[in-house]
Amino acid sequence: MPDTVLGIIGYPVSHSLSPLMHNSAAKDLRLPFVYIAFEVPPASLAKAVAGMKTLGIAGMNVTVPHKEKIVPLLDALDKGAAEIGAVNTVKNNNGVLTGANTDGVGFLRALKAERFNPRGKRAVIIGAGGSSRAIGVSLCKAGAKEIVVINRSEGSGKALVRHLSRFGKADFHKSTSPAARDAVARADLVVQTTPAGMKKSDPLPLADPPFRKGQLVYDIIYSPGETRFLKAAKKAGANTLNGLSMLVYQGSESFKMWTGRRFPEEKVLRLLKKQLGGNR
Repeated sequence: MPDTVLGIIGYPVSHSLSPLMHNSAAKDLRLPFVYIAFEVPPASLAKAVAGMKTLGIAGMNVTVPHKEKIVPLLDALDKGAAEIGAVNTVKNNNGVLTGANTDGVGFLRALKAERFNPRGKRAVIIGAGGSSRAIGVSLCKAGAKEIVVINRSEGSGKALVRHLSRFGKADFHKSTSPAARDAVARADLVVQTTPAGMKKSDPLPLADPPFRKGQLVYDIIYSPGETRFLKAAKKAGANTLNGLSMLVYQGSESFKMWTGRRFPEEKVLRLLKKQLGGNR
C-alpha cells in the first residue's frame, strides 16, 4: 500500500493526464505514493478542501474551475500564488494547506523550449480564468511589451486586465469586437486559455482569427494535440504549440514541492506523447 496520497481536483477531471504523469514518475523513482483524480463539483469545493486535511492527503493539483475559488479556503499562499490570485498546487504540511502556482513557470519553460523570448513582445491572451492570470502575470514579469486580454465576458476580462496592470501594460477587448481581431493580427504571441477546443463540436474561441506567419500561437489544451484553433493557425503559416509541455513542466514544479525530488521530465513527456498518439 502507498504511504502517501496525492491528487488533482477539478470539474470535469476524467480527461486529465496528471495521474498517469505523476504515478509514472513515482514508479520511476520508487516513491511510495499514489496520485488520484477527484472530480469535485463547484458546490463541493469547500468540503473537498476540508477533506484533504481530514484524510491527510499530502498534496493536490487544482484545475478548472477551482483555481481562483480555492484561494480563500486555504491557510496560506506562497508569494507567486498571492501575486497571481490563483492556485494550481496545494501542499498539506501537518494540516496547514499552502497554495502555490506553478502554471506560470511551466508556461515560460515551454516558451523557452520553443526558443521564444517574450521580452519586448506583444501578447494576446484569450480567456480570463485562473490559467490566464498565471500566464499574464508571468508574461508581464518576463518583460512583455503589451498584453491584450480577449474574452466573451467583459466583467471577468476587465477584472483580469486590472490585475495585470499592476505588473505591466494590459488592455481588454471583447471577443466579438474588431479591436480583438486587430490585436491578434499584431501579436507576436497568441495564447488560447479557454476550454473551447477540447470537444470537436466546440466553436473557435475567436471567429476566423487573423493569424499570420511569424507568430507563435499557443493553445494550452493538450488533448486533442491539435485543436481547431491550432489547425487554423498552422494553415495561416503561424508556429503552433499545444499545452503538453506546459503540463509536464508545471507538474514537475509541483512534484518537487511535494517530494523534494527531481521529476523525470523527458521520460514523462515521451510517455504522454505516446498516450496522445504522438502529437507534440
